[in-house]
Amino acid sequence: MPKMPAIDHDVIRDLAKLLEETGLTEIEFQRDGVSIRVARNLSATAPRTRAPDMPVSSPVAVATTVAAIDPTQHPGVVASPMVGTAYLGPSPGARPFVEIGAQVKAGDTLIIIEAMKTMNQIPAPRAGTVTQILVEDGRPVEYGEPLLIIE
Repeated sequence: MPKMPAIDHDVIRDLAKLLEETGLTEIEFQRDGVSIRVARNLSATAPRTRAPDMPVSSPVAVATTVAAIDPTQHPGVVASPMVGTAYLGPSPGARPFVEIGAQVKAGDTLIIIEAMKTMNQIPAPRAGTVTQILVEDGRPVEYGEPLLIIE
């Protein structure tokens, strides 16, 4: 197993501070084969709009080794069968259908894609574990675009 490079905690602190100062929700930095992504703890269960008096979540840092694998080439990719708007949960503020690490069975609803004012449930094509969610709630998706990965 390859040794993971040391994490520079000062870089993480600086990125978190920059995130707070700029109001960004996410920032990523790559160096020497290590990618550090710092993001506010915004989940799909949060409302789609935030009232001005609601507190902002604190940043969370995630460090990963940069993967050279294209998600479209992954054998477990679930691609969008249509053009539309992807929703991770059944309604705004509701718990998402699946989260990273969730066990799914063939036929379980993964995502809803709204197309032509119709809500289309996208089922799991096979059983497995959700390892990546590649789309954001409420964002447009294209035909064939990777939605998530089931391994």
